[in-house]
Amino acid sequence: MKIRKTYSFAFWTTLFITLFILGLLLVTAYIFLDIQLNIKYLVPFVAVIFIFTFLIIQYRLEKFIYKRIKKIYDRVSVLDRSDFNKTAITSDIDALSREVQKFAEFNQEQIANLNLRENYRREFLGNVSHELKTPLFTVQGYLLTLADGAIDDKKISKKYLKRANKGVERLISIVKDLDLISKLESADLVLNKQPFNILELVQEVFELLEMKAKKRNVSLHFNKHYIFPIMVIADVEKIEQVLTNLIVNAIKYSKKNGTIMVSVEKMDTKVLVKVIDDGEGIKEEYLPRLFERFYRVDQSRSREQGGSGLGLSIVKHIIESHNEQIFVKSEFGKGSEFSFTLEKMKVT
Repeated sequence: MKIRKTYSFAFWTTLFITLFILGLLLVTAYIFLDIQLNIKYLVPFVAVIFIFTFLIIQYRLEKFIYKRIKKIYDRVSVLDRSDFNKTAITSDIDALSREVQKFAEFNQEQIANLNLRENYRREFLGNVSHELKTPLFTVQGYLLTLADGAIDDKKISKKYLKRANKGVERLISIVKDLDLISKLESADLVLNKQPFNILELVQEVFELLEMKAKKRNVSLHFNKHYIFPIMVIADVEKIEQVLTNLIVNAIKYSKKNGTIMVSVEKMDTKVLVKVIDDGEGIKEEYLPRLFERFYRVDQSRSREQGGSGLGLSIVKHIIESHNEQIFVKSEFGKGSEFSFTLEKMKVT
C-alpha cells in the first residue's frame, strides 16, 4: 500500500466531509424546506467549510502523531528529544516511517553493544578477581603457616618467605600492567619517539631472555643475517616491552627444543617486525579475542605458565598508541606469527 503524506490524507478526508455536508444541505433545502439555494452564495459557503475542515483535520492529525511519537522519544532515554524533528515527522508519513525505522535500528544496536559491554565487564571483573585472588591466597597461606610456628624452622621459613615474595611480585606485576593499560587507554602515556636500530633492540631482548629460553631448550634467532641497520622511529622502551612480551609469550607456548624467529622487513614507509614460533599454535576461534585483557586460550595451562595475563593486551595498546597495526596468524599445532608495523626512518 502506498504511504501518503498527512496533507493528502487531510485533503481527501476534507473533500468527503464537505461533499457530505453539501449533499445533506441540498437534500434538506429541496426536500424538507422546499428552498431554492443560490449557487452564487453556495460556492463561498462550501469553500469556507472545506478550508476550515482541512485546517482542523491537518492540525489535529499532526498533533496526534507528534504526541504519540514524542512519548516514544521521552520514554527511551537513549534518544534525546531534540533529535525529534516535528515538521519532518508529522507532515510526511514516509519520513515518520524512516525515522521510526532508524530509531528502532539505533536502539537495537545500542542494546547489543550494551549487552556485549556488560558481558565483557562481567568477564573482566571475574578475571581480575581470579588473577588477584590466586597470588593473594598463596601469600596468605605461606604467612599463616609461618605464623603458626613454621617460622622457627629456618629452612622452612626461608623457603616459604621466598614463595610468598614470589606471590607478591606477581601481584605487583598485575597492578603495574593494569596501571599501564589504564594510561594507554586514557591517553595519559606520553611517548618518547626517537630513531633507533630495531635490529639492535631485538638482539638486546634476545640476550635478556636467553636464560628463560634455555630452560625450555628454545633457541632465539633472526630469520637471516642482517648486514645494515634498520632504523625506525618509536618509543624505544615501549617497543622493547612489546618485543619482550611477544617473545616471552612465544617461549611459554613453544615446544621443547623449539625455535623462535624474528624477521624485520622494510616496506615503503613502514617496517614490519615478525615474531614467529613453532609451538602449539592457536585455534582460529580464539584469535578475535586474543588481545583482550586476561583472556586466556587455555585457562589452566596459561596460569601454570605464570604472568599477569595482560601481556598481549599491553602489546596491542602500545602499538596502537604509535598509530601502528598488529597482526596475528596461527595454525593449531604448527605455531603462531605475531607481527606489527613501525614508522621507518626516512633517509635524507
